[in-house]
Amino acid sequence: MQILSFPEEATPPELRTQVRDLQDQAWPSDGGPAAPAGAPTHDPLLRPWSMLLVDGGTVVAALDILTKELSHAGARYAAGGLSTVVTRRDRQGLGHGGRLVAAAREAMIAKDLDLGLFTCDRPLRAFYERAGWQLLPGAVLVGGTPGDPFPSDRPGFDKVTLGGFFSARARQGRMSFHHSRIELYPGETDKLW
Repeated sequence: MQILSFPEEATPPELRTQVRDLQDQAWPSDGGPAAPAGAPTHDPLLRPWSMLLVDGGTVVAALDILTKELSHAGARYAAGGLSTVVTRRDRQGLGHGGRLVAAAREAMIAKDLDLGLFTCDRPLRAFYERAGWQLLPGAVLVGGTPGDPFPSDRPGFDKVTLGGFFSARARQGRMSFHHSRIELYPGETDKLW
């Protein structure tokens, strides 16, 4: 098994098709029109980077890393987040997703990001913590746009915010992320990345 990574738009079509199939199984569409084959999943302004765990040509697990500049508590950070983390159903529970999520954390460090931030469903918290991510107590990511915010504490959501602080500056500002509203604003396509 190997981990392959590509800018989303450069992912080989045969692998991209498998990733789309896994995403469609995990998050079925609401009946709207399907995206054209090969169409990007994410807003290109977030510089999506796809990471795939591949076994003999079969995508076992996949995720995307999205990045943007973030202003928080008077400081600016190069931030990244995990999006569309998925493992093939018949291979779940074998550590493949955790391996990929841990590799994504290391990839963010290698890309010289200051920090990583994302939300997950509360029951998945331990999964991400085992891969090296840390709970940010009381933190709420505010996605969407300033004119149409999409907060992670909206009614009907049961999310927690996780993070990793990679640079010295981010580690110094870490406590400012606890019990705070983090204005991420990744846009309309990736509302909460």
